[in-house]
Amino acid sequence: MTTAQFEKLVNQIMEDAEKDGEPVTREEALEMARMEVNANKDRRYEKADGAIKEKKKRTVKKDPEKIKIISDLAEWLTSKGYDANITNDTREVTFGNFSLTLIKHRPPKK
Repeated sequence: MTTAQFEKLVNQIMEDAEKDGEPVTREEALEMARMEVNANKDRRYEKADGAIKEKKKRTVKKDPEKIKIISDLAEWLTSKGYDANITNDTREVTFGNFSLTLIKHRPPKK
């Protein structure tokens, strides 16, 4: 910080204090300005110890009941004349411009 900027800060502190109804002397304003400048210099940025933890890949358990339902739906749609494709064997069947998504809801809490 240059001396001109420091003087400007001192004058600003004196003006602000006067506006608040509690005027300060120049020595007090100098001390307040020094404290403010030192507070801005003492910033420390710490890094965490070690490397960043890698996220574990979540493994999804295959539900045999969902697989059976999806395959039965695809088979039924094909028998009705639709071009059914299983996009995800536990979740989705697509046919033409449509898709069916199967969702298994959790049991209600007791």
